[in-house]
Amino acid sequence: MDLTTLFGIFVGVVAIFIGNLLEGGHFSALIQFTAFLIVFGGTLGATLVANKLEDVQRGMELVGRAFKKDSEQERINLALQILDITKLIRSESVIALEQNLNRIKNNFMKRVFKYIVDGGDPKMIREVFESEIEQNESKLNGGAKIWSDAGGYAPTIGIIGAVLGLIHVMSNLSDTSELGKGIAVAFVATVYGVGSANLIFLPLGNKIKSKVKDEVASQEMVLDAAEAITKGANPIVISHRLQSYLSDENKSKIGVG
Repeated sequence: MDLTTLFGIFVGVVAIFIGNLLEGGHFSALIQFTAFLIVFGGTLGATLVANKLEDVQRGMELVGRAFKKDSEQERINLALQILDITKLIRSESVIALEQNLNRIKNNFMKRVFKYIVDGGDPKMIREVFESEIEQNESKLNGGAKIWSDAGGYAPTIGIIGAVLGLIHVMSNLSDTSELGKGIAVAFVATVYGVGSANLIFLPLGNKIKSKVKDEVASQEMVLDAAEAITKGANPIVISHRLQSYLSDENKSKIGVG
C-alpha cells in the first residue's frame, strides 16, 4: 500500500479537526449531515454531468491505484525479462521466443512479442502499439479526470450550501439567540467543499495521473525494446535503452553479464 496517500489524507483531516479544537470549536460543530448531502451530492451530480459514464466507472476503479505502493520493481522485472528474451533470440532464434511466450505474464508485453514472432517489422510494431498506448493513456486519464473535476466543483457547491444555510438563517431573524449558531452551521458546507477538494479529490486525481504515467512508461519501454530487437540490436545496446527507463539507483540492476 502507498502509505503517502493514506497518511496524507489522515494528516490533513486530523490537522483541520485539531485546529478547530485549538480555536475553541467543537468536533460536533463540523458534523452536519445536511451540508454533507449538499456538497457531496451536488459534486457527484456535477461530475456525472461533465463526464461519460464509462469514465466515471473507470475513475472509481482507478482509486485503488492511488493506494497501491509505489515501486519500480515491476519495471525492473519487465526489463530483466526483456533482456533474457533478447539473449534467447540471439543465441537461438525467434522460434525459441514463441515457445516461451506463455512465460510472459504482462499482457501488453506478451502481445508485443507475439508480433515479433509473427514477423512484424519494426516500423509496423511502433505504429500499431504506440497508437494503442496513446489510446490507453487517454482512457485512463479520462478516469483520473473525474477526480480533478470533482475537486473543481466541490468548493463552488460548498458555497451554494453556505448560501442556502444563510437564507434559512435570514428567514428566522426573530430568534437572535440562534443567529450566530445558524451562521456557523451554514459555513460548514464551505469547509466540506474546500476541504474535500484540496485534501481528497484533487490529490487523488494527481496521484492517479502519476500512476498512469508510470504504466505508460513501462509500456513504452517494452515497445522500445521490441523495436530494437526486431532491428537486430545486441543485448548491450538494448540493456542501455532499458536503463534509460529506470532511476539512477536501479540502472545497475539491468546489465549484460
